[in-house]
Amino acid sequence: MDLGILWFLLIAVLYIGYFILEGFDFGVGMLMPFLGKKDNERRALINTIGPHWDGNEVWLITAGGASFAAFPHWYATLFSGFYIPLFLLLIGLIFRGVAFEFRSLDESSRWRTAWDWIIFAGSLVPSLLLGIAFSNLARGVPIDANMEYVGGFWNLLNPYALLGGITLVVCFLVYGALYLSLKTTGVLQERARAAAKKLWLPMVVLLIVFIAATYFATDLLGLGINPGLLPVFAGITALLAGFFIRKEREGLAFSMMVLGLASAFATVFRIMYPRVMISSLNPEWSITIQEAASSEITLRIMTYVAIVFVPLVIAYQVWVYWLFRRRVETDPEKLVY
Repeated sequence: MDLGILWFLLIAVLYIGYFILEGFDFGVGMLMPFLGKKDNERRALINTIGPHWDGNEVWLITAGGASFAAFPHWYATLFSGFYIPLFLLLIGLIFRGVAFEFRSLDESSRWRTAWDWIIFAGSLVPSLLLGIAFSNLARGVPIDANMEYVGGFWNLLNPYALLGGITLVVCFLVYGALYLSLKTTGVLQERARAAAKKLWLPMVVLLIVFIAATYFATDLLGLGINPGLLPVFAGITALLAGFFIRKEREGLAFSMMVLGLASAFATVFRIMYPRVMISSLNPEWSITIQEAASSEITLRIMTYVAIVFVPLVIAYQVWVYWLFRRRVETDPEKLVY
């Protein structure tokens, strides 16, 4: 296989892995102020993702670094054109991480409540912006013949991209509620189950509308029936998730959400291929994998490094999830602050 295509696929896997692993983190952060009525309950909700959230973000950092090394022209156009959204994304992630650490430095209820809402905002803003960004990647953005983004910030806030952002936020809320139903006990588990049931229908409606809009806003129809099965599969998994939610089979519902998110973002990269950036001004100005790729020797060295270290990273994360597999209780004596 051509190394440029191989690294396009690997970067797609990194982004998909990030959304699968970080998606429920964001969902928990957005749900925390509403499901946690007392301080010990909110602390318990934070503890469900405490061992994982920073490790999950490594996937995003690695995806960005791999894009820079393997496709410098893609990186330059993407990060310059999406500068403001990426800056806001970074600010949200920074404040979210700081909030996790600072929340317990003072026992004042005002102090902790303030940081709780920062966690909420630091989960909501990145979720929304990531949905907007990837919707724009599928739709195409104004890129000229010199591989330069010539649109403004407001060009990125088109109706299709905003719909994608809102849809991703609601998907993460359901995803987070299902995760909490697997990681908590007692009243927190019941609240999480109730939240998943309430949020499932809005998620399905938004997802169906977004999938339909994707066929009109992108060139997905021109790719043939095969890639068309990916977004359809995402819709089917969402319906199956609802079925299992009603049956209180949260493990199976959570698995359906994993498959749905994977197929949804796989669709984005399938729409992009063999391009890495789609030009909405002229299809011939789109940046292809071959145009954006680094030299053969660079890609070969990166491949050797990835063969060694990627399995190690995956093995470490699997071990961490296994180590902290137990449910989190709200007993203050068992909580880590």
